[in-house]
Amino acid sequence: MAPFVIVVLAFYAGPLINILWLSVTDPEPGIGNYQKLYETDALGRILWTTFRICLITTFFSVALGYSVAYAMVHAHRKNQHIMLTFLLVSFWISVLVRTFAWLMLLGRNGLVNESMEAIGLISDPIRFMRNELGVLIGMVHYMVPYAVLPLLANMQTLDTRVMSASRNLGATGTQTFWRIYLPLTMPGLIASSLLVFILSLGFYVTPAILGGGKVLMVAEYISVQLLVTLNWGTAAMLGTLMLFSVLALLWIMSRFMQLSAVFGGGAAR
Repeated sequence: MAPFVIVVLAFYAGPLINILWLSVTDPEPGIGNYQKLYETDALGRILWTTFRICLITTFFSVALGYSVAYAMVHAHRKNQHIMLTFLLVSFWISVLVRTFAWLMLLGRNGLVNESMEAIGLISDPIRFMRNELGVLIGMVHYMVPYAVLPLLANMQTLDTRVMSASRNLGATGTQTFWRIYLPLTMPGLIASSLLVFILSLGFYVTPAILGGGKVLMVAEYISVQLLVTLNWGTAAMLGTLMLFSVLALLWIMSRFMQLSAVFGGGAAR
């Protein structure tokens, strides 16, 4: 047992401790790196951009994920297997491949613009790339499967007799959904939102490629600090900030759902 603990500490805890140490020692000991959060306007704008994009991505991903999970739960068993297969396949496709696919589709001469021009919807190509719109499309597409998993785990545990009782007592389908079904799926909804938000915080590939340097998020800024300007202390400070933000969100998420249930490892509370 002891060797495994040492391996875990060496490969996981060690780098994290090193980041924490760098954030208060590079370039000089103190909290100078953290003071930049208040003194540097650029850092504030990057953090706000990251928070705004993560929030919008979470909203649309969870809304689409809720629809997909609802359809899966209420579909015929054969169709459920087909939908689950498509969901799992989406996990196996690299984020780089998906991003380059959107790069081809959303370009000035891409399939989307050419199709809309061909049917007369637009006269000039829409600028999808190198802005937040392109980044949001790519991120939402990637995050929807992650939004589905907690919702699916939650919806599969619901007692359908409660909904049947509601209908038998005279409630319409809409009333049953808003007053019974939606409140019962709230734990899954919150867990799904937190999971997508956490994953969005560290997104790097899609904003870097579809944003084209015009949409700078925290992960890409950390990369610039490490590889270009060599400000390791600033990068470590931002990494520490993200680490504690994620830990706080995971703690909140654990209050609503077992974390193992997010990946199908157990039932929701």
